[in-house]
Amino acid sequence: MNSSQQTILDVTDLCKRFGGVFATDHVNLSVLQGEVHALIGPNGAGKTTLISQLSGVLKPDSGKIVFNGKNMAGKPAHSFARAGLARSFQITSVFTEMTLLQNVALAVQANAGHAFSFWRDATTDNSLLEPAYEYLQTTGIAASANKPAAKVSHGERRQLEVAMALATEPSLLLLDEPMAGMGPEESGLMIEILQNLSGSKTILLIEHDMDAVFALADRISVLVYGKLIATGNKQEIQANPDVKSAYLGEDTDA
Repeated sequence: MNSSQQTILDVTDLCKRFGGVFATDHVNLSVLQGEVHALIGPNGAGKTTLISQLSGVLKPDSGKIVFNGKNMAGKPAHSFARAGLARSFQITSVFTEMTLLQNVALAVQANAGHAFSFWRDATTDNSLLEPAYEYLQTTGIAASANKPAAKVSHGERRQLEVAMALATEPSLLLLDEPMAGMGPEESGLMIEILQNLSGSKTILLIEHDMDAVFALADRISVLVYGKLIATGNKQEIQANPDVKSAYLGEDTDA
């Protein structure tokens, strides 16, 4: 990585207990400006708990989450969003009867600070529709711009989530398993879309598809039983004996 890159997210000694069990156990994690940083780990590793804390959904018991220079630990999700974080699966304001274009226009409108009482304007306002179309182009679904969200495939719905997240112009895009439920062709397309964003967007990627992780990530962090056991590039993670034994196993030869 470029040594001049600034740290956009700096997590220090983050802890969360449920009963007597640490779901996150003194986690230290940094994400650099412009990188794709993947977070991997087996089921039950604590990934969901960690990212819920990193997006304000869950309050940590202790530790710091410094995002864009501010300690955000314990602040609510809307504060993280206002500070510049967009989490893909949190994009729940999808109107299935509206077109993909209109849905993204709503996200553009929200980012611009327009009053939601005038949300209907997003269906006809060219100042919202034009940038919305560009986000659909970026995420590979412009051809379906005028289709109702209810009528598109699962893969296109996930691409719509990314388009809506991008429309909020985040400084950090947190993608929670964007390839989940996709077939090989859809996964390949999503990988290509995210590769095109690489460098221009900072992405924290949570993903089980190791082919996708190795294709996309500049750095990879491995979480096991709430502890971060390794961070490094693809080669370092594949060669790490602790990672091999805890998670990757034979997949490291792929």
